[in-house]
Amino acid sequence: MPYENLIVTRSGGVEVLAMNRPERLNAMTAGLHADLRAALAAAREDDAVKVLVLTGEGRAFSSGQDLTEDLPRGADGAPELGQVLERDYNPLVLTLADFPKVTIAALNGPAVGASMNIALACDLVVASASSYLQEGFAKIALVPDAGGTWILPRLVGPKRALALMLTAQPVPAPEALAMGLVARVLPDEGFREAVVALAGELAAGPTLAYRWMKEAVREGMAASLEEQLALEARLQARAVRTADFAEGVAAFRDKRRPRFRGA
Repeated sequence: MPYENLIVTRSGGVEVLAMNRPERLNAMTAGLHADLRAALAAAREDDAVKVLVLTGEGRAFSSGQDLTEDLPRGADGAPELGQVLERDYNPLVLTLADFPKVTIAALNGPAVGASMNIALACDLVVASASSYLQEGFAKIALVPDAGGTWILPRLVGPKRALALMLTAQPVPAPEALAMGLVARVLPDEGFREAVVALAGELAAGPTLAYRWMKEAVREGMAASLEEQLALEARLQARAVRTADFAEGVAAFRDKRRPRFRGA
């Protein structure tokens, strides 16, 4: 399916969604959100897609909301950003947080404002060496949105999260790695290819087990230890009955690389 604001490519079990508004640093609009919703829905239902990569074309991941867009306005003429969040950003963050397949945000350049929080809603964040993340909301007197006030404190702690929000200082990729905001920093040259190679390794892995790992971590954020131990037992009872578990044990015994099928 062709998209106006998105380039979708497939390599084996890896699907790459590249936001395609490079002249605007991939600033997000209603049209881009609509394309993302459609592409994510299609990838969710496509069994051939094992890992999803979200990235940007050009020199930025995304600069956040395009404030030059014709936004809905209230009776006083002020932009109704609450409506935009409810219509576009909140569903996107929830979709990424609940996506059944592994998701990777590939920061080919700056991820600013809401796009930083969208990236953090993915399972893994991989950054190019020259990229940075920035909670830039304070610079325009706005409150962090797209889940930022929920996700960021859970990653770096409330004090550091608030400091990043209040100062709106950019976090360079190496510093973001040290903070735990990104999982890996890769060279700028050949960045997209390196990300697809990493995603390909994951796509060849035990994708059912990945799905249950995601479920366990998500549920664990609000569970007691007792509840989490019970959930782990239930999920492990499923995992041990999969063909992938049998293959993993056989490969271990044979001293060879396992050939997982996601079943």
